[in-house]
Amino acid sequence: MSLYQALKILHIISASVLFGTGMGTALYMLYANILKDISLITLATRRVVRADGLFTGISGVVQPISGLAMLYLKKYSWHNPWAIRVLIAYAIAGICWLIVVYLQIRCRNLAEIALAENKALPRLYYRYFYAWIILGIPAFSALLLIFYWMANNPFYG
Repeated sequence: MSLYQALKILHIISASVLFGTGMGTALYMLYANILKDISLITLATRRVVRADGLFTGISGVVQPISGLAMLYLKKYSWHNPWAIRVLIAYAIAGICWLIVVYLQIRCRNLAEIALAENKALPRLYYRYFYAWIILGIPAFSALLLIFYWMANNPFYG
């Protein structure tokens, strides 16, 4: 197996982990909030923060490194229009994700306080949660576009 083939496999696996973990944690947190059970919301936000930090964070770092390394090995410029589109979409997803992680941590902290004090979730929790939902839309849309571009690109031969 060549270095390029190994990077390609790593890139595909990490893309799957990135998207799959993001989708899974988003659905888990959304479902917990729909149920409005503070103990479940607290548990979900703890797990979502942990999973996003571990799986999404690591795969989010692997993606640009392996992608740029594959372009380099194939002697393709990352300045070409296809690569620039992918990098811009990835930057959009990454910026949204960083903000989302911050919001998840804030939601987790507020849920833990509400649970410990046996109180309802404060309005601030819901502001963070709704912003989290709104930022998830461009992040997931950008990742879907990247998957489409990856499946229909001139470089993966």
